[in-house]
Amino acid sequence: MGGGGTEVLINRRQFLYATGLLTLTPSISLAQVKDTYYEVLLRHTRWAETQYDAAAGRYRRTDFGFAVVLGNAVLLTRGSYDAALAGVEKDVLRQHTLATIRHFAASNVLAGGTEWGKTLFWDTTFQSYFVLAARLLWPELDAATRSNVEAIARGQADYTTSLGTGNDPRSGGWTPNGLIGGFRGDTKLEEMGVYAQSLAPGLAWHGDGPGWREAFGRWSRNEAGLPAADLANPSTVDGVPISANTATNLHDTYIVENHGSFGPHYQSELWRTSGRNAVHFLLAGRPLPEVLTKQPNGELLWRTILATMSDAGEPLMPMVDDREHLYGRDVIPLAFRSTVLRDPMAARAEASLASRLLAYQAHPPVYRLAKFSGEAKYEPEARAELAISYLLHELRPPAKPMSEQDFFAQAAITIDHGAEPGLLTHQSAAAWVGTVTKPGFTKFAWQPAHDDWLFKISGATPMLLPPAAVTGRDTVVYQRVRDGFDATASLLRFADGFAGTATLPTGTIVCALPRPGRVDVRNLAMAGMPGLTGSRTYTGVAGRVSVRAREAFRVDELTFPAVSARHVRMVGVRPHPTYGYSLFDFEVDGSLERGKPTNASSFDPGMESLKATDGDPATRWAVARAERGRADSWLAVDLGAATTISRVRLRWETAAAGAYRIETSPDGVAWTAVAEHPRPDLSTPGWLDVDGRAGFVARSAEPITVQGDMITLPAGVVEGYVRADLRAIAAESAPECPPLVRASTADGFLSLFNLSNDSVTGVVRLRGTRLYRGTQVTTTNGTEYALDMPAATVRIEPPWFTARGIPAGITAVVHDARRVTFRGGPARFTLTHRNGGTMPVVLGRAERTVTMPGAKAFPFNDLALGRVTFPHSVLPQGMSDPAAAVDGEQRTAWTPGRDGRMVVDLGAPHAIGKISLKWTDGSEPPHTITYSTDGKTYGPATAARYVAVSTGWRPGHASLRSISVTGGDPVG
Repeated sequence: MGGGGTEVLINRRQFLYATGLLTLTPSISLAQVKDTYYEVLLRHTRWAETQYDAAAGRYRRTDFGFAVVLGNAVLLTRGSYDAALAGVEKDVLRQHTLATIRHFAASNVLAGGTEWGKTLFWDTTFQSYFVLAARLLWPELDAATRSNVEAIARGQADYTTSLGTGNDPRSGGWTPNGLIGGFRGDTKLEEMGVYAQSLAPGLAWHGDGPGWREAFGRWSRNEAGLPAADLANPSTVDGVPISANTATNLHDTYIVENHGSFGPHYQSELWRTSGRNAVHFLLAGRPLPEVLTKQPNGELLWRTILATMSDAGEPLMPMVDDREHLYGRDVIPLAFRSTVLRDPMAARAEASLASRLLAYQAHPPVYRLAKFSGEAKYEPEARAELAISYLLHELRPPAKPMSEQDFFAQAAITIDHGAEPGLLTHQSAAAWVGTVTKPGFTKFAWQPAHDDWLFKISGATPMLLPPAAVTGRDTVVYQRVRDGFDATASLLRFADGFAGTATLPTGTIVCALPRPGRVDVRNLAMAGMPGLTGSRTYTGVAGRVSVRAREAFRVDELTFPAVSARHVRMVGVRPHPTYGYSLFDFEVDGSLERGKPTNASSFDPGMESLKATDGDPATRWAVARAERGRADSWLAVDLGAATTISRVRLRWETAAAGAYRIETSPDGVAWTAVAEHPRPDLSTPGWLDVDGRAGFVARSAEPITVQGDMITLPAGVVEGYVRADLRAIAAESAPECPPLVRASTADGFLSLFNLSNDSVTGVVRLRGTRLYRGTQVTTTNGTEYALDMPAATVRIEPPWFTARGIPAGITAVVHDARRVTFRGGPARFTLTHRNGGTMPVVLGRAERTVTMPGAKAFPFNDLALGRVTFPHSVLPQGMSDPAAAVDGEQRTAWTPGRDGRMVVDLGAPHAIGKISLKWTDGSEPPHTITYSTDGKTYGPATAARYVAVSTGWRPGHASLRSISVTGGDPVG
């Protein structure tokens, strides 16, 4: 057994924490990240050795199991090997590894073999790992094996280059679609990355072969291609202008889709392939290709990842359902960014993820790194990528991580990614929220405190909103720079009505639900993972209940008043969303059902109805595949004679019913319900605390119910809070609204929803003396706010002012965040601004307009404020970041550089009114303004999405302090 000293002490301590013997906040130092990776690899070796085929004398080919050799190579050549953790002696591991490398080097097609290799999708990914493992163990390889490994790297580079921009005939239907790419439903970012990574080992270890470098650069530069951004960027990368890119692999809101929906796992593919590629160059001692450190549009892609980031360093996944919590596979993009790109935000995310790896690894199935979802090949892949992450830390010192508090403060943003991607997202310092309208994924996803283990939000799992198709969406995005606060709001149209959502800068959410909404809670026993203690505790007016986690197949035991019956059946109400219904056992009062005639609404071949009553715990009944979506599937047993019964026991497979009822009958014709599942564990009015981590307030007379790990919230206005005094909040009076209008004053913000096809005028009666933009009249206990809302719209008004001591009958017209006009005096009161400023107001009989000193006049009518600008991510020589011209700060400015040009993306085509440019002191450079609707062709226009400022800037000219664009609503 190797090891000893400080490193092992640290690792042991971490593992004790992970297994629950120590209780520490998940946190590790910068220096411990690499050590953690090494220990995780050691422990994972116990799984890796299950891939060893003793008869063949090597690791298996199946699912690329032999790729474990890269993790082995790191353990054999670095660190303090610990056989007790690895479960295998070091010399044995070396024998297994070298024998495997010898075999698969010879059996690769590029070395003259026939077993594997050359195929771009996905052999080349594992070839990259394999070549790297061989290079780490190069001194121990025989001459023939070395020659074969060299043939693999060179041969692959030659083969990929020979394809030009065409498809690989060995890869079936996989295609990058040439250099055009694609973005709808299935980004070609990943496919172009595969072409690039197949070239990297040849370039790194053997220098530049014929056309290799050109091909590598071409594919790499186009991975994150978006014409509107690329055409506006003359910067050169590896000597080629970014404007020469041709691919469109992103939606124009810098989001990617894969498998039909937004997939952060694939959005991170840019840095995953970059990490695989970079480690070859670094180990070979060659300079990194410039494209690995200057990635076109890379920072805009990263912005979207940050906008969905969890506290675990893994982005939240409100749509894709088979890539969530793949911790082992989500390390490498962060490791690349923190080491090669020296990104302190990525370093923070990586440290957060690394701090959870041992706890994750200790959870069953123990030692695995790609639990819960994904494909079988992901396990050896995760081992390889953790090994690469270790090497990156060894070869490139990482950036210092910022604090988690600073991370989420800087990551805070609101983005509407558009109707097609179907995601309206809000990252705040306190929570992440996304309104999802992509068909098949409709939900109002909320993760308080960015906790990716609190609520289930992935895949088709519904949350709050009806799980139905959204037929129309009206969205509003509020930004601090333009509106004075960050928030989002949406009014969603369904076939049978409307729903509304609002997200606040405090992390609080508000929704107007047309019918009861559902929230599923994650409940696991994962020692060392915050919140996953094996139970969740719910508290409300009606009391407190703890619901234990179910770690195995679910077993329901239902009791009911004794009845006499011959027939007993289970009738489904809500099936498993994927698999319908399946039962191992359907027991009636012990074993009365054993061997009795059993039938069902349908069955899958081999899983007939009698398999649920045969007494064999290994056999089961399952509905027919075609019937999986049927809610009222049933299974019935004939006891043979009238029998007194009072209990049933159902042992479910994965396809467990979400809801069902038990019915009895004397004759198999007339049925009577005797029990239902689930029965509420808690039914409480008004408010519900969830495990002390979050809570809900329902403005309804109907109760909130908890049934197992599912919360049901009543129709009407529901507010969600991150750790708040829910009892006090629930006691506050709700706004009184006109019919079909719903309102909330959560956290002082006035959220308004018009849930109708008609415009609405009237008043909203509010408690307190907060003053909102618009007109209100004070009353004895609050205000009457004048409402005028177009049909099917939503808006949020911040509480800019509070009038303390103001009498009833005063009219207050809030023009903006600075000015208020009062009428109806005489009166004396104190006006307090949201920013803390105060001023006394003396109102006579004449109206008076007051202006709050130091306050800004939010909202600003400026379409350019806070918008994305180009060039981005990679800037031309001499140019500073154009975002300085739209950040609302007078202390910053854009320096164009020689003949510099910038573009502002307004987010959608707008009617253009006035363009104002403000320069710093000095001589203004010659400049022109042009417009475009598509980001490709510019000229004069009255409506545009893109506004370009082209200059003839030279040293000594002024810099652009701001560009302001005024105009109308979006057009087209």
